[in-house]
Amino acid sequence: MQDHSFGTFVTVIMNTHIIAITHRNFSPGEIGAFHLGDDRRVQVLNELKIVLGIQELLYLSTCNRVEFIFISEQEVNEKFVRKFFTAFPVKTVSLTTRAISSAEIYSGDEALRHIFSVASSIDSMVVGEREIITQVRNAFEEAKDSGISGDSIRLLIGKTIETAKKVYTDTAIARNPVSVVSLAYRKMRELKVNLDSRFILIGSGVTNTAMARYLKKHGYSKFVIFNRTLENAAKLAEEISAESFSLNDIFNYKKGFDVIVTCTASNDVVITREIYHALNNGETAKKLVIDLAVPNDLDPRITEDYQVNLIAVNNLQQVAKENLEERGKEMENCRGIIEESILEFHREMRQRQVEIAMAAVPQKVKEIRDTAVNSVFAKEIAQLDEESKKILEQVLNYVEKKYVSVPMKMAREILIEETENK
Repeated sequence: MQDHSFGTFVTVIMNTHIIAITHRNFSPGEIGAFHLGDDRRVQVLNELKIVLGIQELLYLSTCNRVEFIFISEQEVNEKFVRKFFTAFPVKTVSLTTRAISSAEIYSGDEALRHIFSVASSIDSMVVGEREIITQVRNAFEEAKDSGISGDSIRLLIGKTIETAKKVYTDTAIARNPVSVVSLAYRKMRELKVNLDSRFILIGSGVTNTAMARYLKKHGYSKFVIFNRTLENAAKLAEEISAESFSLNDIFNYKKGFDVIVTCTASNDVVITREIYHALNNGETAKKLVIDLAVPNDLDPRITEDYQVNLIAVNNLQQVAKENLEERGKEMENCRGIIEESILEFHREMRQRQVEIAMAAVPQKVKEIRDTAVNSVFAKEIAQLDEESKKILEQVLNYVEKKYVSVPMKMAREILIEETENK
């Protein structure tokens, strides 16, 4: 039943929706097909808002999920989902059909529960990875700066980040975290990669930056970075004492390598057979490629033509499954925090609605007072002596203050009591 007294509060919660493409139903390559590059992301999302009549939108893309968090008054049913993915620029009809039938849909409290779980990493392929909270924050900052999101998503993401921090602080879910980066490093160490190995890093985004820092921390020091934007490569290169080049110069690099670490946002293969041949520079030793991109950066035919140990996101899924089992005992504690956060968000939204509704009260009280003093009782007040006028002014100030604060306090207490009794 709709609470007409606080209709806006109810509407915001009910109109919060999420459409998610995740590792549960899609392969890494399929998830990558829904990734939007920097050059067209804002344009595509704005077009989606217009076509679908969405009020606010936030786009989250990681190595194991693409999520659309949005505010819409429409019912998000099969018809809406079909329209959504028909409007989304995916290359193949078959993948659009798969998305329509297999995407995860959440609305209302289920949407809150889902995004809180995602940011807290308990919905991740690798439970306990802290990178996700940064990715959520960055996704929101971009949506805010581009005008795609608004006040409702701002409040939602604020509570989401608060919840995630509480989960990381109050549970053991993130102790000795096993992120995609640390999983890849663990696999690399199993292969006994020497500390004097030569590393080529392709891409200088969040994941590769984390990997570079991890390698540097553990004693590796020979790095070369290639990136589409040389300025970004140079920043990371300065941090880890590396050389940096534009990706366009990769064919000219002739110093060889032992390990390639690649993670770009490209929808196409980045390391072609021609590029790999040039980088290999005639060396015959077996090489290691750590491909953390979605979709993969490495042309799969390279593993047929050369001796390559490949560590890729999909290779890490079994390790991730074991990780989930190890951390399973903490899940109950995490879910308890999330459920409490949902209740808190309800209370906060109700209180916010009261504050919005009561915002006009001070001005209205002032107007009533001015009318009484300057119009209704003007003659009577004029006949008072100065001492009486001073006392009357003090009384009116007191009454005005109480008429503003008391109703607000009472409304908050009523809302809290109503929430606790539900």
